[in-house]
Amino acid sequence: MARHKTYECSAGCPVSATLDLIGGKWKGLILYHLLEGTLRFGELRKCIPDVTQRMLTQHLRELEASGLVHRKVYVEVPPRVEYSLTAQGQTLREVILALKHWGEAYLGQKGRKRTLTAVAR
Repeated sequence: MARHKTYECSAGCPVSATLDLIGGKWKGLILYHLLEGTLRFGELRKCIPDVTQRMLTQHLRELEASGLVHRKVYVEVPPRVEYSLTAQGQTLREVILALKHWGEAYLGQKGRKRTLTAVAR
């Protein structure tokens, strides 16, 4: 995602902006897990075991830069870093939960789990 992207606001512009902010393989999952509350980096890694440390760090930085995630560093040894949703990030709660419910319904249809798994590989 470009740091300073501008949008020519056509009919799909708001959708494009939203997908730029929360799209990708891991951002939605990060936001979903942070809906439950503040998590440390290691806790997020456990929630999303397939994400690499590098990708998790990159996506957390992008979410922080966009104002959706807050990063709090505690000055102690070893350093402790916690992530939480900002007030702006909290406004995505209904969007993230709607995606979850839609996915549950989609996967609940006969044969969808098998098809989705085959496509993901």
